Amino acid sequence: MSDPRGHAGSEYEQMDPELAALSDAALVVAVGRYDEAALRELYRRHGDAVFGLANRVICDRHIAEEVLQDTFVRLWNSPERFDPERGTLRTYLLRMTHSRSVDRIRSEQARRDREERHEVDLATTRPPADIEREAWEMIRSDNIRNALEELSASERDAIVLAYFGGRTYREVATQLSIPEGTAKSRIRLGLAKLASHLEAAGLGVQT
Repeated sequence: MSDPRGHAGSEYEQMDPELAALSDAALVVAVGRYDEAALRELYRRHGDAVFGLANRVICDRHIAEEVLQDTFVRLWNSPERFDPERGTLRTYLLRMTHSRSVDRIRSEQARRDREERHEVDLATTRPPADIEREAWEMIRSDNIRNALEELSASERDAIVLAYFGGRTYREVATQLSIPEGTAKSRIRLGLAKLASHLEAAGLGVQT
């Protein structure tokens, strides 16, 4: 099931005369006995129709191919779900294809929505001004660098990422593999200690 866009020259064009003479219902029964040749024959008969519907609904050939594969995998895994008394196999496959295609559209839209929300978050979650801004204004000085060495490694790493690297809280959390709340706490605690060191050095940062 690797060439949904056209079967000419593929292994599925090499019909088994005995299988070709069987009805769809009989072939589904054979699939229930794990007969791969029977599944190939059903794919040969209905693969183009399944792919065509998926591609029309989704308008993305790559995802349509995935739906095609998924539809026949589902038939292989659960052939007993097909009831010939309720309609033809093609109708059953197309109904399953349409449902799966709609699910994929919703999934892709949800993914795009998450990405858009993430972009908004990036624009609105920069660390707030106050002592953090004051520390940043002096971050390039040797005194700041010396003061950073007095912090714990976890606090120093978070601050360096946020202020040397320009990362948001969320980006710091992701890079350090820690919760966002933990990243915020480390940055704020580290900056408070940093401010204390700077004040002791006579640099005038107030907490």
